[in-house]
Amino acid sequence: MGGFFGTVSETSCVADLFYGTDYNSHLGTRRGGLAAHSREKGFARSIHNLENAYFRSKFEGTLSRFDGCTAGIGVISDTDAQPLVINSHLGRFAIVTVAKINNIEELSAELLAQNMHFAELSSGRTNQTELVALLLIQGRTYVEGIENVFNHIKGSCSMLLLTEDGIIAARDRWGRTPVVVGHKAGAYAVTSETTAFANLDYETAHYLGPGEVVRLRADGMEQMRPAEEQMQICSFLWVYYGFPTSSYEHRNVEQVRFECGRMMGEADKTEVDAVCGIPDSGVGMALGYATGMGRPYHRAISKYTPTWPRSFTPANQEMRSLVAKMKLIPNKAMLSGKRMLFCDDSIVRGTQLRDNVKVLFDDGVKEVHMRIACPPLIYGCPFIGFTSSKSDMELITRRIIKELEGDPDKNLEEYARTDSEKYKQLVEEIRKRLNLTTLKFNTLETMVKAIGLPKCKLCTHCFDGSSCHTLK
Repeated sequence: MGGFFGTVSETSCVADLFYGTDYNSHLGTRRGGLAAHSREKGFARSIHNLENAYFRSKFEGTLSRFDGCTAGIGVISDTDAQPLVINSHLGRFAIVTVAKINNIEELSAELLAQNMHFAELSSGRTNQTELVALLLIQGRTYVEGIENVFNHIKGSCSMLLLTEDGIIAARDRWGRTPVVVGHKAGAYAVTSETTAFANLDYETAHYLGPGEVVRLRADGMEQMRPAEEQMQICSFLWVYYGFPTSSYEHRNVEQVRFECGRMMGEADKTEVDAVCGIPDSGVGMALGYATGMGRPYHRAISKYTPTWPRSFTPANQEMRSLVAKMKLIPNKAMLSGKRMLFCDDSIVRGTQLRDNVKVLFDDGVKEVHMRIACPPLIYGCPFIGFTSSKSDMELITRRIIKELEGDPDKNLEEYARTDSEKYKQLVEEIRKRLNLTTLKFNTLETMVKAIGLPKCKLCTHCFDGSSCHTLK
């Protein structure tokens, strides 16, 4: 997916830029980048590969090149090398994006036909951040250029522009990813994750609305484009991607996860000895589940992270699965002979969970009851890159539907409807293949209630295939 951070200050911004960007590291695994500006030196930039390293270890030694800078932007990216620095009729600017552009090949061909060219490539393909920049500079103003991006791309795009006159922040037209402004004395900041604010002494000042564009200077914030009425923020941000201390649309991630678990737990009459969360994103849900059920919470699985910062860092799926297994360490002393209920964020392919369940039984667990924070993932996401899946057929649900129906696309609405017989059959097939004692997914209604926003403001496409008919 990716995340970004920007800050503009009356004094040096280097420390805030470095640490603020680092606080987005859980959102991406491939590349990190910083760009900063000073009136004396102009623009400076640094980009590093993060596939086998931490952000801090790559960038700490290069911070001196940003000495004297009072404005900067940074990004953790799952896609392109960025930031890019552009010289155009709009002026000089650096750009970072959090984007998924589904029609990138079509747009690339159109731009090449207009005698425009691409200087950057990502794994031999068009760098989508450069594509956004080329669409942007077709406008007579920055706002007109941003609207040109919104009007042409299919998918989503939020961006930060570092100009010679501050930072311009633009949230995706449908608000699929969050952009939040923070403020402290003498400085403003903008980020994907409000977690970046607390230890840098920023207070959350403004949640950008869908399509909203603002300019930040050290002494204030100016709205350049008002927000749209409709919103489709990704509900999976609260389920999985978000850091526990972050908030989107005024709704804290950990609070939502706790409420999901509490509401599910209150309705669950399964006899168990203890509840445990699968680290990290299943822990908040499990604490709520234990509260709702009235059962104790046991930390029966711990996560070992010093060697591997992310479970899916390796490009190869087999290696990703191995690393994921190596990181989760069951505590046999807390498991043996017990009926355990485990909470996890989602089931995508199912391979990792199947292997983990085998280990749990090998360690003496009497029963393994699995509870999932969201409904089954039936549809791939066309709007943001929330998994590394390349095809809907990587989803365990679609593979099972293909076996049951002979067609992976048949009766999907029925399989997504909680009270249908096909839904019950799908869940039972997943349970058997993962060798679980029982399996329950959260309902869409409970998940939406826990988030606390109207369903029409949330994108739930991956669960029920629904989205506004006018969406690109």
